[in-house]
Amino acid sequence: MTTHPQRIEIYDTTLRDGTQGLGVSFSLPDKQRIAQRLDALGVDYIEGGYPLSNPKDVAFFAEADRLQLKHAKLCAFGMTRRKGITAEEDEGMAALVDAGAPVITIVGKTWDLHVDEVLRVDRDQNLAMIRDSVRHCAQTPGPSGEPAEVFYDAEHFFDGYRANPDYTLQTLRAAHEGGAARLILCDTNGGSLPDWIAQVTDAVRTALGDAVKLGIHPHNDAGLAVADVLAAIAHGAMQVQGTINGIGERCGNVDLTTVIANLRLKLNRDCLAGDSLQQLTETSRFVYELANMNLRETQPYVGSAAFAHKGGMHVHAVQRVAHSYEHVEPGSVGNTRQVLVSELSGSSNISALLGEKYGIADDRDIQRRVLMRVQDLENAGYQFEAADASFELLLRKELDQRREYWQLDHYRCVILKTHNDEPATEAIVKVRIGDNIEHRVAEGDGPVNALDGALRKCLVDHYPQIANVHLRDFRVRVVNATAESAAKVRVIADFAVIRADGPDTWFSTIGVSENIVEASWQALIDAFEYHLLECDVAAM
Repeated sequence: MTTHPQRIEIYDTTLRDGTQGLGVSFSLPDKQRIAQRLDALGVDYIEGGYPLSNPKDVAFFAEADRLQLKHAKLCAFGMTRRKGITAEEDEGMAALVDAGAPVITIVGKTWDLHVDEVLRVDRDQNLAMIRDSVRHCAQTPGPSGEPAEVFYDAEHFFDGYRANPDYTLQTLRAAHEGGAARLILCDTNGGSLPDWIAQVTDAVRTALGDAVKLGIHPHNDAGLAVADVLAAIAHGAMQVQGTINGIGERCGNVDLTTVIANLRLKLNRDCLAGDSLQQLTETSRFVYELANMNLRETQPYVGSAAFAHKGGMHVHAVQRVAHSYEHVEPGSVGNTRQVLVSELSGSSNISALLGEKYGIADDRDIQRRVLMRVQDLENAGYQFEAADASFELLLRKELDQRREYWQLDHYRCVILKTHNDEPATEAIVKVRIGDNIEHRVAEGDGPVNALDGALRKCLVDHYPQIANVHLRDFRVRVVNATAESAAKVRVIADFAVIRADGPDTWFSTIGVSENIVEASWQALIDAFEYHLLECDVAAM
């Protein structure tokens, strides 16, 4: 891989700017774990927060030595000194220096609108506030005995340049005169187009000279943050500030996972320490998990659907030449290819997904028969792309390989609700297993829980393996909403098989019915039957 002589620095602000996103909150241990994961990914800078804003950020910097970062440098973030006092008197300046971070990032006003109407200070006074704040942090020794390196975030720079280019350039010069090592051009409102980003970046380099090192910090309000970053880099920026998964205020920050992948795989630019690009997907999902957010399936490079193929023509082509429908190798970013089966599929999907496992890779007749069955069922409301176990059971049935472990006689659910009490649910299940009749009852928090309990009681003495199967997620969706409360519903259930001697495994099942209890029952019995079949295969 050829590399550009100028390395692109990756500055992550997930722990500060990212937490301004709707519903995002990290505990202190969360922030510490994310910082360690970012360091392992190889980012250059990790912004830990504003050490004066809250006790959590103070504690984060106080315990920074425990992180034992191998490459990344921690950054403390703060604002310029307040008006009317010196930098030496400002408690915010003191907090930044005392945090002991090797880098301090100071944000200042560059748009005259903010200076005049929000900050309400004289414009020359704003320049002095920027210059004094940067100089104080760049010259005042911290706990280590050495002063920090200082970056200057020029807030609202691109809007400010449009309104008053001369003044915005003066703010950059003030920061540079104060000793800022990087000048970061921020598209804080997130509304700039790539052409404008490129034009302004060129203008700044012309005005300040190539010796000044520029960065870019765009928000994503126009959906163009990644394009804005690439435009800025093409015109001389050498640092990118953003967040993992693009989390942040309003529409978020630029998504560093997409930026990093584009830089490394499309532009051959060096932007991470070491060969760690394959950790990108894992890092993305780790942050989603700690942020308690759902994964964005269609997220470029790292999303679960980024390399998922559903159309039959697509799957057929990918089987022959993978890059015919994949712009990069999934493993290059730590992701995996998925082949989905649905009514849009072709026989190639069946072959790619389970052809080798069941010896039908070249059996076009069975592939077409299964496909026709899938199309019929999806027309009735099923969705097998989200229910791998139920699809495999369907295939086994077409191959006459589906064993009957029990026969249902009947099930019944009774829900008792009185005026003042919570509803109580009881389920009764009667099944035949060989020559044995099992007739059991169980109470539960609802009909699904009660049915699960009663069915387990019926089966566990005969098939103790089912004790390892546990429901982990349960989703219900109306299929034909025009039928209102009589509508058919689709239940998709995710199960985990907990193993003491190896990693847990996951699978999903589906049920469809006008009766939500029956749809749930279908998903439940598919789960038990699928696990028992897999156990039988493993025992062969």
